[in-house]
This record gives sequence, structure tokens and C-alpha cells, in this order.
Amino acid sequence: MEIGVEPVYSHGHSTPPDRHVFAYFVRIKNVGDRPAQLFWRHWKIHDPVAGDQEVEGEGVVGESPLLGPGDVHEYYSYCILEGRNGHMDGFYHFREKDGSVFRAEIPRFFLQVPLSTGGPVA
Repeated sequence: MEIGVEPVYSHGHSTPPDRHVFAYFVRIKNVGDRPAQLFWRHWKIHDPVAGDQEVEGEGVVGESPLLGPGDVHEYYSYCILEGRNGHMDGFYHFREKDGSVFRAEIPRFFLQVPLSTGGPVA
């Protein structure tokens, strides 16, 4: 699986100085030669103010997409940080038709309030 994430700061939903909302857009592409179904997610969220947390559960935003070779699944979600910056990473678990399971890493991406919002970056 090929996984890419693009985070965006949500000015309209944030209430600085201690609530910063980030939307993130995920694109998952099956670059393998067999179909696989995403059935589990595990996120590690680093917030230097509120501390680290881990979030896990079934599927993604209520779905367990089945991706055939070359298929793409896209979705978006959000994260709220108390700090002005942080990062996320994690993994998905996929199941193949024969029942075998594999793990696909979600690369680390950074959440940072744009400098244009004023105030120091901490």
C-alpha cells in the first residue's frame, strides 16, 4: 500500500491559543497485485502541550474499504491539538482474501499552525 497524508490548518474551527484544529486528507493506493481490505487503524498523535495519545479502531470514518490492485481510497478526518504544532503517524491493518493480514505504515506528517495566524510557534 502507498499512503499519503496532507494536513491543513482549519482557521474557522480553531480557537487559539489552546485549540487548534487540523483537517487531514488521506490517500491510500493498493500498489500490490492482490485485493486487500482495510479493517483497523492505529494513530499516534503527538501534542507537546496536551501530551501524546493513541487512537485505534475499526476501519476509517465508518468504512472498511476493499482495494483491488491499482485502486485508491481517499478520506478526510481531523485532529485537535492544544499546542501550535505536533505530528501524527501510525498504521493500518489490511486483510487479504486468504485471511492473511499485513500492516501498512502511515508516514509521519506534521501539524503546524501557519505563522500568519500570529503569535510564537512553540
